[in-house]
Amino acid sequence: MSASAKLPIYMSATDFLDWEPGDGLRYELVDGEPRVMAPAGTIHAFLQNELGRRIGNHLLERGRACEALSNPGVTPHLLSAHNVRIPDLGVTCSPLAPGQTLTDPVLLIEILSPSNQAKTWSNVWAYTSIPSVQEILVLHSTRMQAELLRRTPEGGWPEEPKQITSGELLLASIDFRVAMTDLYARTGIKFG
Repeated sequence: MSASAKLPIYMSATDFLDWEPGDGLRYELVDGEPRVMAPAGTIHAFLQNELGRRIGNHLLERGRACEALSNPGVTPHLLSAHNVRIPDLGVTCSPLAPGQTLTDPVLLIEILSPSNQAKTWSNVWAYTSIPSVQEILVLHSTRMQAELLRRTPEGGWPEEPKQITSGELLLASIDFRVAMTDLYARTGIKFG
């Protein structure tokens, strides 16, 4: 996009999903404003791919009727007419439907990089408004750490995410387990 090109000032989710900016950039819609998404760094991209591959293989091996998707559009229920957020990974156990957004995600995953912290936590807050979401994982790209929010049996969310820096990462929504050291093994990031 040229320096003089202007983004639309305010859009509905419907307009956003039909919009073609033609500038080669990726966007998500945040409270009616298109927001450019920076390209992922190498560790961010590796973790996204590695975790997506492991989850996808797990779902296939278990014969679960769930699918893992990279960069799916999701519509928060909070201000849904003006928001289309893009997590790094999403899992749904509903049949895949044509369209541009993932219906009924049970698990949403964000990879946290130093340059996207505010965006990531803004998205996490929006994801908590989606009734089908059971877990939200934030995986760090600069250190071996995961932060996990799991919906309570009463339907609420904890005040703080569970911090995981060693041992096993358990995603109960899809009965998936992975050792943190295995997940980060090829990144060059060491424990501690």
